[in-house]
Amino acid sequence: MAEKKTTTKKAATETKATAAKKTTATKNAAKATVAVNAENIGFKAGDVYQTLAAAEKALSVEEIAKAAKISAEETLLGLGWLFKEGKLLGTDDNKVVLA
Repeated sequence: MAEKKTTTKKAATETKATAAKKTTATKNAAKATVAVNAENIGFKAGDVYQTLAAAEKALSVEEIAKAAKISAEETLLGLGWLFKEGKLLGTDDNKVVLA
């Protein structure tokens, strides 16, 4: 009878671990989803611009994303928008600064 309890506890632990992994994967997938439309990208461009204006120095994509509290993908979309408008300059060290 003791063997059944041990097996059951082990199975329950494995099930909880599997469920936790699925939950994490689902959250990460939801986080990576970016609505690609002009309105959303325009808002992300505004977030990027405000972050660069507040920093008053060149920042990397990762630094902008962290400071603006948006994903790297959203940051890149915003950067593309701002580059197209001529509001940004790239630096030799892969950073971006306001033009």
